[in-house]
Amino acid sequence: MSFSSNANVLFLCIVVSSALFYYLGLSLFSSTIAKVSHSHLKNEIPNHNISFNKNEIKSTHRSETISEIAVAVVACGDRLDETLTMLKSALIFTEWWQPLRFIIFSDENLTSSFKEKLTEWKSLTNNSLEFELHPITFPQKGKAEEWRKLFKPCASQRLFLPGILSKTDSILYVDTDTLFLSPLKNIWNHFSAMNTSQMAALAFEHEDPNTGWYNRFAHHPFYGPYGVNSGVMLMNLTRMREFHWEDYVIPVYKEFKLKITWGDQDIINIIFHYYPHKLYIYPCRFNYRSDHCMYMSVCSSAEKEGVAVLHGSRGTFHSEKQPAFRAVYRAFEEYQLGTDLIQHLLKPIKAYLEETVHTHCGQIHSIFTKAMDKYLPQITS
Repeated sequence: MSFSSNANVLFLCIVVSSALFYYLGLSLFSSTIAKVSHSHLKNEIPNHNISFNKNEIKSTHRSETISEIAVAVVACGDRLDETLTMLKSALIFTEWWQPLRFIIFSDENLTSSFKEKLTEWKSLTNNSLEFELHPITFPQKGKAEEWRKLFKPCASQRLFLPGILSKTDSILYVDTDTLFLSPLKNIWNHFSAMNTSQMAALAFEHEDPNTGWYNRFAHHPFYGPYGVNSGVMLMNLTRMREFHWEDYVIPVYKEFKLKITWGDQDIINIIFHYYPHKLYIYPCRFNYRSDHCMYMSVCSSAEKEGVAVLHGSRGTFHSEKQPAFRAVYRAFEEYQLGTDLIQHLLKPIKAYLEETVHTHCGQIHSIFTKAMDKYLPQITS
């Protein structure tokens, strides 16, 4: 065979091989979910052989009794009173026999105040309440002070909870500016509704595309059509550790630090943009914010069943901009644990809300007490 013929055969083999590799590569790319398109990010974030198996998409729902509910919160600066009010609401909506654990990360100067108040409350719960106090801790390989000041003081601590709470399986993380208006078990039960691939649960940032922030203004990837709000977050820490969650956090921050606005929430959005099958979405009633009523009512689940978790984001618990949110917070702040819930909590809330009917949120004020009307009589009986 001539040199020319050999060259032609060799050339043909190269062409066929190239086409085959291209086809296989394209097929592999097509079947892989959440492939990061940014070259730098792709090099920085380890894959850890994570794959999406459709056979895993099945419910893990179980009807067994909840052994313990763990609520985690991060409190810095002037957030002591706000955090205690949130924790008080959690105690109110937890049955006396239900084990409850508070996991609190705070500045050192707040530790003694938390310990004093929680010890007092523990005596009122027949010791069904347990609590842990932890210092604020950021990874040594990152810039601790930079993480501390990201968006709200210390809020980015939540990004590192899977590693810090290495012995804890699951938690309900909430921002300090939240209030429970229905039993904690109602949101905790969403853990058992997750499929075996999902490791966290959140609510959408918006329900209406016309008022959505992420879909209109974000300069970085985000989850789904509207992004998610991280203020009320179920976290299966075991699955997050298996996913190597923290190996993604710092590279994502380095890549997008000049493009993010909402700090740790944006980082969470970016990660779940690339791994959407890892996230479970629950209804907006479990993270109800002023955005859901300030122009018109856009949270149908709250209209139907009432607000379950109220989130006073952007300071709405403490300003006159949203009187209905301030009214609910005021009643919880004034309530003394151990006193009559109907007389000293529910009735004051309704009275304060009646004063807000001139506002958009105040016009639908019954959604704030709908779940309370249902559950408080059961708790007090």
